Amino acid sequence: MENTAATPQATAGATAKSAVIAPVPSDRDIDLGQLFSVTLKPFIAPVVGLVIFLMLWNFAAKNIETSLGAFPGPAAVAEQFGNLYDEHRVAGEKKAEFYQRQEARNAERVAADPSYEPRIRDYTGKETFLDQIVTSLLTVMSGFALAAIIAIPLGIAIGLNKTLSAAVNPVIQIFKPVSPLAWLPLVTMVVSAVYVTSDPMFAKSFVTSVITVTLCCLWPMMINTALGVATIDKDLVNVSRVLRLPALKHVQKIVLPAAVPLIFTGMRMSLSIAWMVLIAAEMLAQNPGLGKFVWDEFQNGSSSSLARIMAAVVVIGLIGFMLDRIMLTLQRYVSWDKNTAAS
Repeated sequence: MENTAATPQATAGATAKSAVIAPVPSDRDIDLGQLFSVTLKPFIAPVVGLVIFLMLWNFAAKNIETSLGAFPGPAAVAEQFGNLYDEHRVAGEKKAEFYQRQEARNAERVAADPSYEPRIRDYTGKETFLDQIVTSLLTVMSGFALAAIIAIPLGIAIGLNKTLSAAVNPVIQIFKPVSPLAWLPLVTMVVSAVYVTSDPMFAKSFVTSVITVTLCCLWPMMINTALGVATIDKDLVNVSRVLRLPALKHVQKIVLPAAVPLIFTGMRMSLSIAWMVLIAAEMLAQNPGLGKFVWDEFQNGSSSSLARIMAAVVVIGLIGFMLDRIMLTLQRYVSWDKNTAAS
């Protein structure tokens, strides 16, 4: 009978052979794995969530009937984006032709009468969807900038002076809960009465929208700035006293760097609120912008109105997200507290 028991030498040889044959991951495989985990993996969940949302939207749209027809799904909204861009391109061509005709006419008149002073009339065609996006962005950023110029210095002063803080706190608490849209009729009347000129630099509708945006940005920015200044580490204040820094140097070297995280938190909150309020204000006051575009399409009542309104809603959301990401990026750049600027 043959002896089938494995000897220790044979077992060791087989183990060594299998160890030699086993594949060893290459540097390329490791690099690809790291590339996937670092760059691609964070995007998988958002993409899956977006796909599921689009599927649910498409399913719901097919089962909703309105007086203007079926509720628009993703495909109908995508089609309207193309139509809106085509309308903008055609309007741009008409505008260019309008100015070309004026220049040609003026050239002929100057040739016939050298003393003639040529005049160029402004193009009065209807604003396109892209034009109204630009108008809304200019309005919200102008109102936000004006609010920052007012609110941040006031917030610093309130945070540094307890007496001033006690004096203005009742005013802030009373007007903070007031909806900015409640101010809109008053602002409209005041602008109409005060802003009277034969050659205005800005349209009254623009001034009204800017002031409305400024009013809604003031309170979050001012309160967060004051809170950031009032809660500065006492050790930093003591260092300033030891160094005998002048008031302006104290604000520049101690107050602002320490309060930056909360200041930017207030600015991010203000900008998000301002964008929402502006769209509503444009709808109510019929001022140029995305809000007016939505209201005009609603009043139009055509078969494509719902899809065009939905396209505007998507753009409003994307712009709001973009503005918040821009503020977050700025906060990360200037803030010493990276944890505060992490989300």
